[in-house]
Amino acid sequence: MAMPLRQSLKVATYLAEQKVRGREKFPLIVELEPLYACNLKCEGCGKIQHPAGVLKQRMPVAQAVGAVLECGAPMVSIAGGEPLMHPQIDEIVRQLVARRKYVFLCTNAVLLRKKMDRFTPSPYFAFAVHIDGLRERHDESVAKEGVFDEAVAAIEEAKRRGFRVTTNSTFFNTDTPQTVIEVLNYLNDDLKVDEMMISPAYAYEKAPDQEHFLGVEQTRELFRKAFAGGNRRRWRLNHSPLFLDFLEGRADFPCTAWAIPNYSLFGWQRPCYLMSDGYVPTYRELVEETDWEKYGRGKDPRCANCMAHCGYEPTAVLATMGSLKESLRAMRETVAGSKG
Repeated sequence: MAMPLRQSLKVATYLAEQKVRGREKFPLIVELEPLYACNLKCEGCGKIQHPAGVLKQRMPVAQAVGAVLECGAPMVSIAGGEPLMHPQIDEIVRQLVARRKYVFLCTNAVLLRKKMDRFTPSPYFAFAVHIDGLRERHDESVAKEGVFDEAVAAIEEAKRRGFRVTTNSTFFNTDTPQTVIEVLNYLNDDLKVDEMMISPAYAYEKAPDQEHFLGVEQTRELFRKAFAGGNRRRWRLNHSPLFLDFLEGRADFPCTAWAIPNYSLFGWQRPCYLMSDGYVPTYRELVEETDWEKYGRGKDPRCANCMAHCGYEPTAVLATMGSLKESLRAMRETVAGSKG
């Protein structure tokens, strides 16, 4: 994986501390949603289905930062909605970076070039741009022409200014191994983004398009073929080796959604951001009062086809930490990625 060595060491130290403390459930990365409003209507997302009054709300800076500090996660993924629509998003980022949290600001990049001056490059900060295919495919997925070209221009400008830039690509049952290869080759070789995250489209309950989510076997076949021929080793993928094994069907894990909790305008969401079984005001209540055993494939029918990173990447990370062989394997790939 291409995670920077400094970040990898901090995460490894954090995980070791949790083991010493005897904590069974703890956050690895928190998904922070300071707003639900967005400037696009992506077919695979249901965030803008909220009532108009909710879409107008913006989370105060102190509340956003306080939630991150409350749970103690070393990494933060700021999503939404579109975070760049939040009038104080730069202050949220600044305060989290000042506390040495690794912050990924997820964005569709439509506003990125206009807002970029408000941010400062830092090893603790990265823009995470959503790219779900090449031009035609991406613009179709976000239901608006020209978004791909704007995202590419924004990525190039951010790289020129010294920002770390990662990407997040979601793949649907309309994708083929070739379309996966084409977009990841472009991001890796042409745009030269720092690292890439990939995810099979998950059955998000409120998404307008319910017909194109991937099943488990479809996911395994798609990534097994896309990863062939050395692509998996060559691409700067921001995933643990065991999670990539999981996507290929070479390994299987239970869901550990408690390790990537979601905090939004409504509070801490049960059990993850893909499902809404209620909200609680504190992370402690989320962890201690949620019946985690009833969720996951084979337990809850809503989880039947989910292979999303929010449930299974942390399981893979914990399995890596529990195995000397897998830890050495991950270390080798981290060092290789840092040289790439």
